[in-house]
Amino acid sequence: MTDKPQVPAQATPSESLEAAAVAAYLEANPDFFVEHEELLPALRIPHQRGDTVSLVERQMKILRERNIEMRHRLSHLMDVARDNDRLFDKTRRLILTLMDAANLEETVIAVEDSLREDFQVPFVSLILFSENPMPVGRWVSGGEAQTAIGGLLCEGKTVSGTLREHELDFLFGVEQRKQIGSTAVIALSHQGLHGVLAIASRDPAHYKSSVGTLFLTYIAEVLGRVLPRHTSTLRAVR
Repeated sequence: MTDKPQVPAQATPSESLEAAAVAAYLEANPDFFVEHEELLPALRIPHQRGDTVSLVERQMKILRERNIEMRHRLSHLMDVARDNDRLFDKTRRLILTLMDAANLEETVIAVEDSLREDFQVPFVSLILFSENPMPVGRWVSGGEAQTAIGGLLCEGKTVSGTLREHELDFLFGVEQRKQIGSTAVIALSHQGLHGVLAIASRDPAHYKSSVGTLFLTYIAEVLGRVLPRHTSTLRAVR
C-alpha cells in the first residue's frame, strides 16, 4: 500500500486537499519533471541526516540562489534598457524641435519646455554670455559668469552633484535655490557663443557625481550649434 502524503500539522483542510491532489497527480505522472525541468531549481527537497546536509542539497541551494540573483540582474537590465529607450526618444524629439526652430525665442522655449514637461526636470536654467545682451533669453557678461560659476565652466564636461549657494543663486535664483538638492551643469561653447545649461532636482541623490548625464551633453552640443544661427540676427540691448 502506498503511504499517504504527510501534511504539515497546521495545514488547513483546503491546503491538505491540494497537497493530496498534487501528490496523487505526481504519483500518476512520474515523468512530470522530466518534461518540466525548468521547475527543478525552485523545488526544496531536503537531504538531511541528523545535523548534516547532503552535497546535492547544498548544490541545489547554491544554484537556486544564483538563479534568483541572475533573474534580479536581468530584470534590472531590462528596466535600464526601457529607461534608456524613453530617454533617447525624448532627446530625439527635442533635437528635432531645436533644428526646426525659426528664431532664438523658439529655441529657448523649446529647451525649457521640453526639459520641464518631457524630462520632468523641475528646475531649468539656460544662460548665455555676452558683453552685449540680447532681448530674448537670459544674458550675462562673461566676466560675471566667470566670477560666479567659473569652476563649473569646463567645456564639454557635465558637472553633477551639490553646488555652493552662490552658484545656485546665480543659476536658479535665491527662491529656487532653497528647494534644490542636486544639480547637473554643462557649459555651451561653439563658434564664439558661450553659455551654460543647468538642471536640478529636489532630491540630493538624483544628480550624483557619477550620474549618467549623456543626454544633457547631446542637448548642449546641439544647442551650441543652433543658437549662433539666431543670435547673429538680433540687435543687442543698449
